[in-house]
Amino acid sequence: MTDRLYYTDPYDREFDAVIVRCEGRRVALDRTGFYPTSGGQPFDTGTLGNLRVIDVVDEDDGTITHVMDDAGAELARPGAPHAPPLQVGQPVHGIIDWPRRFDHMQQHTGQHLLSAAFDRLLGVPTVSFHLGAEASTIDLARELPPRDIAAAESEANRIVWENRPVTIRFADAEEAARLTLRKRPRPARDASPRDDERERAGVGPREHKEGKPPRTGTLRLIDVEGFDLSACGGTHVARTGAVGIIAVGSWERFKGGQRIEFRCGGRALDRVRSLRDTASAAMRLLSVTAGELPEAIERLQADAKEQRRAVSALQTELASYRAAELAASADVSDRGRLVLRVVDADATGLKALASAIVAAAGYAAVLVSASTPALVVVARSADVTVQANQVLAALTARFGGRGGGKPELAQGGGLNAPAPAILEAARAAILG
Repeated sequence: MTDRLYYTDPYDREFDAVIVRCEGRRVALDRTGFYPTSGGQPFDTGTLGNLRVIDVVDEDDGTITHVMDDAGAELARPGAPHAPPLQVGQPVHGIIDWPRRFDHMQQHTGQHLLSAAFDRLLGVPTVSFHLGAEASTIDLARELPPRDIAAAESEANRIVWENRPVTIRFADAEEAARLTLRKRPRPARDASPRDDERERAGVGPREHKEGKPPRTGTLRLIDVEGFDLSACGGTHVARTGAVGIIAVGSWERFKGGQRIEFRCGGRALDRVRSLRDTASAAMRLLSVTAGELPEAIERLQADAKEQRRAVSALQTELASYRAAELAASADVSDRGRLVLRVVDADATGLKALASAIVAAAGYAAVLVSASTPALVVVARSADVTVQANQVLAALTARFGGRGGGKPELAQGGGLNAPAPAILEAARAAILG
């Protein structure tokens, strides 16, 4: 079983250890400062010797496996021309990627504070937690209105700004039973802190599932002075002030409750910068102040809606003129007056033209786009017996593509053939 140094000192950035297992890219040590993916928190990265650690895995036998990058795997391959840089029994020096570790510490501690605020103020527990690459989420047991979310956010930040101590404690089952824990982990196989961490994490690395039944064995507790006491195996800051700020970004309904997205510390600052730059660019383009921006956007939306209506009216008027021109050149047959033409238009334009042509009595129209694969619209007047959907089905059966419709109007796309060939096949299908 690997001695987990991060359990007692998450601020330890470097450590020395001895390799106990080395299998290709996978290396296990007698002790490690690298945190493995668990409890909703992602793994640490860094280096072992001169090799880069790209994944850290918590194994069932209690060891932690460090996965090296591909360059390290090639050097450690049996029969390689050079001696492997890492071998069983060899001392090795590990260095944690500190910016990544500290970011995770800020987010995880912030989650404790935010979850505790929802619990203490509103009696709403957190049922799961996920620390993502850009933002983190907690899932609440029930949905809350925006004012309650804001209240919990303010309460959590009050604790951040009071800079309270965050300490690590260990307690056996008897002592834990006397404590008021915000969350209790699920039953585990033994008393190790590792299994406490794994059992609370549920079935996978993506999110931390908070359980309720008490258990026996030793628990690792994270104590935010006077505010929160929780069983947790993750890494946290030493004082709440190091979290910086907790900013809720959004919320949504989720599995009968509510999912809250938030960012802490450096991530919150990055988000503010991004929003600042976006808002500044929008204000510059619209020549308005920040307070005037929503109204300016509303005006733009209204103007765009009005322009779309005007364009639609003009397109309809133009379609009527083009339809009259096409109808005038129709071929006379015993199935009606046939309009079979190639038209440079999209599906909407083809449909509008065909509908305008067959608005008059006695017409059947097949319009094919100039683009390839081709778009096709088949339409007929109410007094014509041509079945538009059957004509289209014959065309797609021969030239591929797909589509459908009704006897009076059908449309399709993806036909792989020149437009003249499609029109000739349409003529044959109509005239039988």
